[in-house]
Amino acid sequence: MQLVWFRNDLRVADNPALSAACASGDPVKAVVCLTPAQWAQHNESEARVRYWHGRLDWLQQQLAAAGVELIRLDLQHFADCPEAILTLAQEQGATALHFNYEYPLNERNRDRQVCECLAAAGVVAQGYHGDLIVPPGQVVTGQGTPFKVFTPFSKAWLKRLLQSDHGPLPSPLRTQHEVSSAARSAIAGPFIGARSARDPAYPVDDDALHARLQQFIHEQEPDYAHLRDFPSRHGTSGLSPALTVGALSARQCLAALKQAQDAEGWLESTWLNELVWREFYRHLLVSFPELSRLTPFRPETEARITWQDNDALFEAWKAGETGFPIVDAAMKQLLATGWMHNRLRMIVASFLTKLLRVDWRRGEAFFMSQLIDGDFASNLGGWQWSASVGADAAPYFRIFNPLLQSQKFDPNGEFLAEWLPELLHLEPKARHLPGAGQREGRPAPIIDYKQARQAALDDYAAGAE
Repeated sequence: MQLVWFRNDLRVADNPALSAACASGDPVKAVVCLTPAQWAQHNESEARVRYWHGRLDWLQQQLAAAGVELIRLDLQHFADCPEAILTLAQEQGATALHFNYEYPLNERNRDRQVCECLAAAGVVAQGYHGDLIVPPGQVVTGQGTPFKVFTPFSKAWLKRLLQSDHGPLPSPLRTQHEVSSAARSAIAGPFIGARSARDPAYPVDDDALHARLQQFIHEQEPDYAHLRDFPSRHGTSGLSPALTVGALSARQCLAALKQAQDAEGWLESTWLNELVWREFYRHLLVSFPELSRLTPFRPETEARITWQDNDALFEAWKAGETGFPIVDAAMKQLLATGWMHNRLRMIVASFLTKLLRVDWRRGEAFFMSQLIDGDFASNLGGWQWSASVGADAAPYFRIFNPLLQSQKFDPNGEFLAEWLPELLHLEPKARHLPGAGQREGRPAPIIDYKQARQAALDDYAAGAE
């Protein structure tokens, strides 16, 4: 008997671990470890955990329809996994365990301990790279070292991609019967969480997810490069939660893009570039394990910075009460929906790290505690980029001006009015101004932008001397 260990790869198609188990010809069972105490230590958001559970419920029914039992182990920490999985393997008479790799350090240590525990008992444990299009170690410099900068990594990644077939695997399961419509409707709706009625729903069933992927590829992706920076426009895919829990794979996304484009057009896709960024951050976690301990990729740059860590300013930022409309609207969106537009993530991260000079780790942890698409590798990479301490980081003198960003990417103040309705009566141009809407209860700006910017530049420059 073969065991398949599901984690953040909650799908039956393009799942190398499941495919390998089924290819053995032996009976297959699945296992999942519930570790809420570990998730809490990792700042996993309630929204993400609930979405993960919703997808898991759907997956369980899909597996059951194919005669594969999914066994849930109620544990607390990763450290509980080795003994629990070994006990299960022995009870079930399993000769092998299959799983798809995860790349943060805690997850890698967990997997190593499970493999060692099983090996000592004569049970084979085999891992697969189901979360990446191009596995770690296959994109390196001419000297065989990992890339530290995105652009050359991207070029080498694309070259490697074109050298081999990275198409998604079909589902290895042959269902004995279809999941009933009643069961499907009970689990295929949006996750239930705090969100605005206007926010997109996050379905958990394959039909809805693949329909959304196809809709994005055919209707939105052609304008993605132009519209993706405007938070009031429906210009992004909305698929990040599904990617984060593995309901969709990156290879499935790539295959859909290639199918919809001509022979060469997909290579120029801006959305493809975003998939490559996702790969880059995962490769970095493998090549530089200390990143998982929140060590900056460029410690020499962080050594220049004097973090102020003013708790009052940090709390105002978290609550969306800074007096800078674009920052506050973005944070209100995050608090209400568990999601934030990517352009806004850069704006609020720059505001926190450069203008308030609050340690980027505090922002990274808060985002993880709120985001439905919280992804450790991408979130870590984004925050280090914003603080100018990461791989391919923003130059230290790049400090986003929240007023100019607001005027450029929300020119009519539509996004501002949606999340700060007290600004709705103002003329669009007036909505962007720091302190806008004070008469209606909006706060005064908590900092003077010019002074804060200069203080940050002076701090970085002084540290460089």
